[in-house]
Amino acid sequence: MAFNTQRLQFVGHSGATLAARLDMPNGPLRAYALFAHCFTCSKDLAAARRIAAELAREGIAVMRFDFTGLGSSEGEFASTNFSSNVADLLAAADYLRKHYRAPSVLIGHSLGGAAVLAVARNIPEVRAVATIGAPADVGHVLKNLGTSLEAIEKSGAAEVDLAGRKFLLKKQFVEDARAHRLKDAVASLKKPLLILHAPLDGTVGIENANEIFLSARHPKSFISLDTADHLLTDPEDATFAGRVISGWLTRYLAADTPQGTGVIEDVRVTETGEGKFQNSVQAGSHRLFADEPESLGGLDSGPSPYDFLSMALGACTSMTLRIYADHKKLPLGRIGVDVSHAKIHVNDCADCTEAERSGSGRIDRFERVISIEGEVSEKLRGKIAEIADKCPVHRTLEAMATIRTIVK
Repeated sequence: MAFNTQRLQFVGHSGATLAARLDMPNGPLRAYALFAHCFTCSKDLAAARRIAAELAREGIAVMRFDFTGLGSSEGEFASTNFSSNVADLLAAADYLRKHYRAPSVLIGHSLGGAAVLAVARNIPEVRAVATIGAPADVGHVLKNLGTSLEAIEKSGAAEVDLAGRKFLLKKQFVEDARAHRLKDAVASLKKPLLILHAPLDGTVGIENANEIFLSARHPKSFISLDTADHLLTDPEDATFAGRVISGWLTRYLAADTPQGTGVIEDVRVTETGEGKFQNSVQAGSHRLFADEPESLGGLDSGPSPYDFLSMALGACTSMTLRIYADHKKLPLGRIGVDVSHAKIHVNDCADCTEAERSGSGRIDRFERVISIEGEVSEKLRGKIAEIADKCPVHRTLEAMATIRTIVK
């Protein structure tokens, strides 16, 4: 979304080459985050991408990678366990430290959440930790094995079905999961912790969030994900989680820096790679999306280009009227401006000038409705309309602007 993605590779705990993606903000960089995916998932989980997008909007780069033996990473999954996941996280942090900057943030989903809780104290640069649907006990993952657990303990290994996929698990995985005391790691975390969990999570129950919260020291926060499922398959749930995390992190990371320091700052618009039309828009330190409605093939994740034009006209009108009211010491109530845009046929334009009527085809028409709180005399209404027409954006839209294009 609001980032560009780089494909990376680094060496994991066992010497296997692990596949990673580094989602870099298209603007000022505040920090690096490391994302740990859920048990048997991968870095390409849709929820992980959406969460990374929201963090990128706040200037946070996110590295997400496949643990050994999963996704596009090399290695044998059957030889891995929770301890190897922790070791892979340490290897990923070391890679970031050597080639970019050490991670300031750890984010983990499900068993990945348990892993970041276990490893956080071993990465000194980490300033904050966030978990999503994390278990309070590493051994919780064994509940997903059902009757296969008995077969593993009896035979030393067994093939299990997890979310419709077959995995070979060995007894060492079971023993390692039972050996970890996650609550001790949480109690000694000494870092700000954000816990996100869905009350209706059928995979990792909400009681796990309560246990983690009670074990942790302040500062700690809990956010309910309401009706979300464990994998945050609804895009709105994943986006909400990302926004909450990015907003919470602003308390623990260095302040953002503006894009430019000159009198006039550029606006940068960049394709995000999500959907057909979505673009990230940066103006100074401000970030938002531009998109098209779903009816036009977009994701409806932000205003359309013409919405931005309408916003510019509305905002400029309101500001211009406020400057005028303050200058004239008029007790003007709160100003509201509704702007609509349409393309109409020139013959249907009752307000067009004769010169405009002489043209053909369709023209752009912006309709502006100004509302003022409180009583406004008829005389003042006329003056308000006159001043509104002097708004710089209004003049720009009505004039013939010059646009210079440079292709690099």
